Amino acid sequence: MVSAVIFDFYGTLAHWADEDGHNYQAVFGAHGYALDPAVLQDYFTRYDGVDHAEHSVSEEAYEAWVRARLGDLTAACGVEGPRAELVIDALRDSDRGGMVAYPEAAATLSALRGAGLAVGVCSNWGWELDAFLREVGLLHLVDAGVTSARAGARKPHPGIYARALESLDVDPRQVLFVGDSWEPDVRGPRRQGMAAVHVWRADERTEQSAPALEPGDHRVQELTGVLELLGLSPRLTTGS
Repeated sequence: MVSAVIFDFYGTLAHWADEDGHNYQAVFGAHGYALDPAVLQDYFTRYDGVDHAEHSVSEEAYEAWVRARLGDLTAACGVEGPRAELVIDALRDSDRGGMVAYPEAAATLSALRGAGLAVGVCSNWGWELDAFLREVGLLHLVDAGVTSARAGARKPHPGIYARALESLDVDPRQVLFVGDSWEPDVRGPRRQGMAAVHVWRADERTEQSAPALEPGDHRVQELTGVLELLGLSPRLTTGS
């Protein structure tokens, strides 16, 4: 029996309002540098599953760690000296860009809460998740949010899942985890005893193939598919 549903944030509940302008390759290009897709992929996956508690003692300490990581990325692209700081500043501005919820997100969360289920968010994200949830109109539909920045560990590290479960006071066997990233949102939660749903938006995955599902995994094309798995229907929402 599912008593709670925990969602990833970016790519699952919301996305950048300007996808073309808010991506690292565009930032590097605007400054006259090329960012190889393989280098970018390595950057985003290198820290998955990392325990970084020592960098999460404060928002300032976490920001310093983020900038140090971005320094490694800019160096890998040949950006040096004062130019590197300019690019890092631009990358951080990109990280704080405007966001919008996916069209079905609010109705999905509303239906889950209307059915008596707790709703959580667990994301490899910065310090400011609530502000982004408020911006996209979903904060009032979320019971608890946990980010890697504050938890001191990035999915799929067990520690961040433990924090998310604790925030909702639920048993992992009663939780459905929903997200678009295979290891952080499917395999990681499954290893902790949760059921998992992989969100695969085909229009965002051109020329990509979805990983093969394992027994007990689920996959949906958008969030209302989660409601279908639970035997629920979307609910219209008004206001925020």
